[in-house]
Amino acid sequence: MTLLPPDAEPFAAGRDADVYALDDDWVVRRYRDGYPVRDEADFMRHVAKFGYPVPAVREIDGADMVIERLTGPTLADAAIAGDLDAMRLGELHADLHRRLHAIPAPSGTPGLVVVHGDLHPYNVIATDAGPIVIDWRNAEEGTAEFDIAMTAVIFAQVALDPAWAGLSPLLREALAAYLANSIDPTPGLRAALDARSNNITLTAAEKALLPAQEALIRSLL
Repeated sequence: MTLLPPDAEPFAAGRDADVYALDDDWVVRRYRDGYPVRDEADFMRHVAKFGYPVPAVREIDGADMVIERLTGPTLADAAIAGDLDAMRLGELHADLHRRLHAIPAPSGTPGLVVVHGDLHPYNVIATDAGPIVIDWRNAEEGTAEFDIAMTAVIFAQVALDPAWAGLSPLLREALAAYLANSIDPTPGLRAALDARSNNITLTAAEKALLPAQEALIRSLL
C-alpha cells in the first residue's frame, strides 16, 4: 500500500499482523504472510451495519486494511492492571457474543450467525465509548455454540498455561463467569478443540494443553 513508506515501523504487533500509524485517526493493519483482508473487512462492515462495536474500515488493499485508530487498553491489560475484575471480564465477553450472534449471517442462511472465532481479552479494546472488538481474521458464518466454545477454549488455555502466570487466575474465574452467562457451548466444543489443534500459530506445548482445557470447560458447565 502506497500510504506507508518502505521504512515504516509498526507501533503494535500480534502473532501474525503489524499495525502502523497513518495519523491520529487511522492505522494500517498488515498481515506479514500477505493474507488478503477482503473477507475480514466484509464481515467487519456487515456487523457495523447492526451497530456492533468494531473499528470502522476505510479501505483495503491485499494484506493491508486501513481501520479506525482506537485508544485504550485491551481488556487483558485492564484486568492485569486491576481496573477490571474477573467476573466482569467474563460477563463482557458473554455480552459481546450475545450481541454478535443476534446479527444474521451475511448469506441469510437459517441457523447461521457471524462467528468471530477469536474473541478473547487481547482482542477487545476498552475505549471511552465502550469495548470494541478487533482482529476479525477468523470471522466466518457458523454457529453460536462453536464461537462460544472457541472463546472458552482460549480462556482455558490461559488459565492453565504457566506462561500466562499474570493472567491465569483471572482467566479461570472469568471463564466460569463467561460460561454462566452464555448458552451451552457443548455442541460446538469438539469442533473448537479441533480448530485449535490445527492452528499453525500455536506451539506444541500449547496444543498439549487441549485435553486439560476441555476437562476444565466441562467441569464448569
